Amino acid sequence: MTAPIQHIHWQENGADQTARWRSEAGMPPPKRVVIADDRTNADVAYRLACEGTALLWRGDFQNARQLLQALARRADHKHGKSGKKAKAPKAPASPTEAFHLHRQAQSQRARTLAMLLIPFDADYTIPLRRAPDVKLACNEAYGRSDEPFVASLRELLGLIGAHEWRRTGVEIAALGARIHPHYGVFSPVRGEYVQLVADTPLPAGASLAFDIGAGTGVLSAVLAKRGVARVLATDQDRRALSCARENLARLDLEQRVELIDADLFPEGRAPLVVCNPPWVPARPSSAIEYAVYDPDSRMLRGFLDGLAAHLTPGGEGWLILSDLAEHLGLRPRQQLLDWIAAAGLKVLGRQDVKPVHPRASDASDPLHAARAAEVTSLWRLGAA
Repeated sequence: MTAPIQHIHWQENGADQTARWRSEAGMPPPKRVVIADDRTNADVAYRLACEGTALLWRGDFQNARQLLQALARRADHKHGKSGKKAKAPKAPASPTEAFHLHRQAQSQRARTLAMLLIPFDADYTIPLRRAPDVKLACNEAYGRSDEPFVASLRELLGLIGAHEWRRTGVEIAALGARIHPHYGVFSPVRGEYVQLVADTPLPAGASLAFDIGAGTGVLSAVLAKRGVARVLATDQDRRALSCARENLARLDLEQRVELIDADLFPEGRAPLVVCNPPWVPARPSSAIEYAVYDPDSRMLRGFLDGLAAHLTPGGEGWLILSDLAEHLGLRPRQQLLDWIAAAGLKVLGRQDVKPVHPRASDASDPLHAARAAEVTSLWRLGAA
């Protein structure tokens, strides 16, 4: 369902102004807006942003970027106004508390930094000095535009970064090729889970496979490259379906992978059903976070509950799942095992791998202890 169009209102040069408001993160339009330009002091801007007052930029674009960096430094509490380091916060009592405090801090930081706003013309031109050409990046994220609008500078920089990811792609060793993620589709930068799917022996007679939650299409491509004759890949996000379609065409696999707009399973049964659900049972704060956060483990439980009914006799379901939630105290291992048993399934085997992403070795990360202990597993499941 298309989100309703929202508008932002402000006063400028003694007159009331209004424009369309865009926020891919789902943030409501700020209620208070002031005009800011190259003369705006960073400390004043930060105070206003923390109070919920947005700053609509009318100065030099590159100066706006510098101001955003200044706001980020203040939000990160690296230095106070006096130049002294901020007082160290009290250590959380548990990994679960550390996780919730970290999420709370991330959310507050995002809201504060989103208060620096940029105007756009109807053709995605930014009417500011030294503004870059962002038409292609905006078209990829928003689609066609027919009216001026206002959005946060931070979101625009995210669009530009996503455009570069889409242009250059992510090298996937298991494919010997690149996958090009679209804006709003989770990028397969954590290659260990892809390698698990590439290395685990296929079940006998696996000429058909289901890929549940296709995303960029990377796992469908790996299965097709491994010799699975036909893959039915499902997703209910239009951006993901478009992204997967483009990647599969680039890899010359579109004839072997059929993309289906569906929640979880397609109709029928298959010898192999693969799913890499979001691994943290928490509420996402934006659409793209649904690739990481699974409220109440909805997708995980939906996959487990429906798997037996979609496997052929002797077939296997491959559940690719990080145990980060266990180390954060959000979902104990026994609960996962109980859900598997309750769904009429049994564990046939498990392949494990340690993540190699930078956060796993970043001691300054608030969740370092959990990330350092994290293991990603491919659970081979069969009907009990």
